[in-house]
Amino acid sequence: MTDLERIADAYVAAWNASEPGERMRLVKAAFTEDASFRDPIMKCEGYAGIDAMIAGVQERFAGLRFVRKGTPDGFDEMIRFSWALGPEGSASIVEGTDIGVVEDGRLARVTGFFDKLPAH
Repeated sequence: MTDLERIADAYVAAWNASEPGERMRLVKAAFTEDASFRDPIMKCEGYAGIDAMIAGVQERFAGLRFVRKGTPDGFDEMIRFSWALGPEGSASIVEGTDIGVVEDGRLARVTGFFDKLPAH
């Protein structure tokens, strides 16, 4: 496993952790203390902000799981990886690609883009 795969997998693990204490532990493992996250829908900073954002997404999409799609790539301090969200073993309902800045093996900034959204 490459460092890029480890970083992307730590990110996905944090998004899938539903127990609050475990989720915060995984947020701290995946992100730097002053990390920021933004996508077209959400924006947050720091461990508490990221944890609250993930909890909100889990509430809205209860029972769904994130999976990493493909192999992450990157250069210098940058990482790019894709993910999917859906019922385990079924087609995804949301997919995205995230671009991150890595510091000391953790994500310092993440900008997310949606590749697939549910029809309204």
